[in-house]
Amino acid sequence: MIRDTSHQDTVVAPPKGQKNKRRAIIAGSVAAGAAAVVFLLSAWSSSEHSVNANRIRVAEVGRGTLVRDASVNGRVVAAVSPTLYSTAPSTVTLKVAAGDTVKRGQVLAVLESPDLSDALKVEQSSYQQLEAEVARQRILARKQKLLAQREADTAEIDRLSAQRTLERYEGVANDGIIAKIDYQKAKDALKSAQIRAKHAADAAALEGDDVGLALKTKVNELDRQRLSMANAQRRVDELTVRAPVDGFIGTLSVQNRSVVPANAALMTLVDLSRLEVELEVPETYVSDMGLGMTAEIALPSGTATGKLSALSPEVVRNQVLARVRFDGEQPKGLRQSQRLTARLLIEEKPNVLMVPRGPFVENEGGRFAYVVEGGVAVRRPITVGATSISAVEILSGLKPGDKVVIAGTDTFKNAARVSINQ
Repeated sequence: MIRDTSHQDTVVAPPKGQKNKRRAIIAGSVAAGAAAVVFLLSAWSSSEHSVNANRIRVAEVGRGTLVRDASVNGRVVAAVSPTLYSTAPSTVTLKVAAGDTVKRGQVLAVLESPDLSDALKVEQSSYQQLEAEVARQRILARKQKLLAQREADTAEIDRLSAQRTLERYEGVANDGIIAKIDYQKAKDALKSAQIRAKHAADAAALEGDDVGLALKTKVNELDRQRLSMANAQRRVDELTVRAPVDGFIGTLSVQNRSVVPANAALMTLVDLSRLEVELEVPETYVSDMGLGMTAEIALPSGTATGKLSALSPEVVRNQVLARVRFDGEQPKGLRQSQRLTARLLIEEKPNVLMVPRGPFVENEGGRFAYVVEGGVAVRRPITVGATSISAVEILSGLKPGDKVVIAGTDTFKNAARVSINQ
């Protein structure tokens, strides 16, 4: 038979003071639990409401760089969208339909204007008439110059003849062969011939200047008529409406074979090679906006950046339209009128006291915040500064490290203290 080990067991006596120590630990635990219960009961009794911790969101106040921004909606629009107009009262013959893709220089419509066509024919006829008159004036100028030169040459011949006659008389005058009076007549004849030759030469020069000026006047008239004819030709050429850019026909404002007045809109051409984003910015941000401001545009394929290139002066339904031009190469895959969202980067404020943004800003009007202290949310007055999409600047009322309820305060009903149940 196997014997058990009971005869080997020895009773160990506890050391002195062990029971007192155990009693002290138990008493301390009971006292701490009672204090916690009393604290919770006091907090509960001083609180006006209680909420579950899962229904709120708490964030810590800290320091950092606040980027002031604004999230806005927009749509893709064409940067170049020219509207083509009629240049004169005419009948329109359309060569394209709405939605057609066209190339630069392609004929889009032909305008029929008999008045402009007749005006061009009149200008062409006047030009041809003046051209003939100029040619005739050139011939007349040459003829008059020749006549004047002939008179000058004849006078010069008479002068030379008179001079030779005088020289013969001078050779025999001392010999008494001729009478003295004949000698004097020869001298007078030479002087008269010299005067006539001089005057004929001057008259020939003046005649040349006169006919040259008359020819220049006719040439100027011809040049003026050429400009007038070119202007008439340009107006007739404009009756053929051509595409100024590559794109597609957006809208047609007239029907085919309809009669339109001058300066009537015919169609709108959309250039898809240059697209921009038109943003609908709330009026409250307008005072902080300026041309050249950076914008981040959310696209299906990622994020693109751009610069604010235009800002409308009008306010429509509390919104202002702004244009953003893409930086660098235009993103691919964009469509006309595609809806997008964008983030306008207004300002950067470094080293400011801030807290993540939440509904508490709107619920409390930015004047109060609930700070969590020992399981109780205490309503505290604050002053809010700049705001962004993700953060709010705190000017006063909070300090770094404070725990603030940023979401779920709509159920607090403006209570001074609210208990938070874990």
